[in-house]
Amino acid sequence: MKALVHTAPYVVEYTDWPKPEAGPEDLLVRVRSCAICGSDIKGYSGSTGRRQPPIIMGHEAAGVVEAIGEKVVGFTVGDRVTFDSTIYCRLCYFCQTGHPNLCDHREVIGVSEGTYRRHGAMAEYVTVPYWVAVRMPEGLSFAQASLVETASVGVHAANRTPLTLNDTVVIVGAGAVGLVALQAMRLKGAGRVIVTDLSPARLEMARSMGADVTIEADAPDLMEQLLAATGPRGADATLEAVGIQPTFETALAITRKGGSLTLIGNVAQQISMALQSIVSREITIYGVCANNGEIPACVELIASGRLNVDPFISEFASLEDGQAVFDRLYKGVEGNIRTLFTFE
Repeated sequence: MKALVHTAPYVVEYTDWPKPEAGPEDLLVRVRSCAICGSDIKGYSGSTGRRQPPIIMGHEAAGVVEAIGEKVVGFTVGDRVTFDSTIYCRLCYFCQTGHPNLCDHREVIGVSEGTYRRHGAMAEYVTVPYWVAVRMPEGLSFAQASLVETASVGVHAANRTPLTLNDTVVIVGAGAVGLVALQAMRLKGAGRVIVTDLSPARLEMARSMGADVTIEADAPDLMEQLLAATGPRGADATLEAVGIQPTFETALAITRKGGSLTLIGNVAQQISMALQSIVSREITIYGVCANNGEIPACVELIASGRLNVDPFISEFASLEDGQAVFDRLYKGVEGNIRTLFTFE
């Protein structure tokens, strides 16, 4: 089969690669669409340690089942499917207690970090355990389905965040996950939603998706504008979807006493926290790791139109152009949220 293989820092090669075979509990999926995640772009630089060559990247994808293992249940050849990027064992303490995203033996499709190597979907074929796959309903396109995994993180963040009907919510960061979280918090019953980001284009997108107020993050009076939008107490719930020191500080500062702060982004491996502010104001902090079973719900939400991911699709590309595409995205493309590799 043809695949886009990450072979060295800043290098992805379009080349021939052995076609995977379905194991006893696997689906062999012919890939029809695969999105390029920001983690793939960072990984191709060699800076994260989570895309150690050689690796076929790509964990946001959809396709058609071409073969099934003898122990597979619930799927047949020809099914249109998307899938979770998290591979979990179903047997450990966390899987058994309803937290498969925290599985002791967790692996991620398209990742090689030193202890495992699981090739991903930037190829003609990929294999996945059947229990992470979801059948696609009619009307859901492969392009939309390849954004289900991204959507599931924002939906999981909303599920993690406590909310009383009509609460005021601030979302820091209007990337794909932040914009999904915006929509999900609306569905959950948020009253007033304020979004801040550096990009005017993304703020415009946030307004189109239901934000009541949008504020440019580099405004010199950012906190004053945020407090004017939330009211003097601040936000009942804040979701931070960037993961760097300045955005964390903004998110913490705008959260009211007794409120909640949900951390989604993790660009920086470490940040410092104003411990006194957290303790004395009784801020509850929630971490978000991938999703916890929200993939089927996201498939239904997107297919029904209640969750809109179409604006996230910035462009389509082919695997043959993979090197040029990654080089361009690494340098930064204004307004780009997701580039999708598509397959005829």
